[in-house]
Amino acid sequence: MKKYLPCIAGVLLGLCFLAASVPVLFNLISIPKLPEGTPAAHFMAAFVPTGYVKFVKLFEFTGGLLVMIPRLRNLGLLMLGPVIVNIIAFHTLVDDPKHLVNPMLDIIIVCALFLLWNARRKFAGLLN
Repeated sequence: MKKYLPCIAGVLLGLCFLAASVPVLFNLISIPKLPEGTPAAHFMAAFVPTGYVKFVKLFEFTGGLLVMIPRLRNLGLLMLGPVIVNIIAFHTLVDDPKHLVNPMLDIIIVCALFLLWNARRKFAGLLN
């Protein structure tokens, strides 16, 4: 069972990022309008028209695919690391605090930390 947990966490993390990126990348949904004057509305008004959101979604898509493949999981974690930090920063600093309780965000954080802890010996070389 112990060797299957990283595979389950990798697939779950990858599916979360694919579910968030595919609709935006392939224009299956439009980005919802946020209430005028809120910090989140100002944030999205700066990033959506410039194409920055599509750029980040491309990293989410690629990292989500890579993290589901056991051999490429660490590369996927390296790609998703800055994206996860930005998601956490957005939800804590910009978004409404009542949206901080988000099951998808909780799954992303738990799975990413578990996979990072599971591969800590392989990532130790980055700190030397």
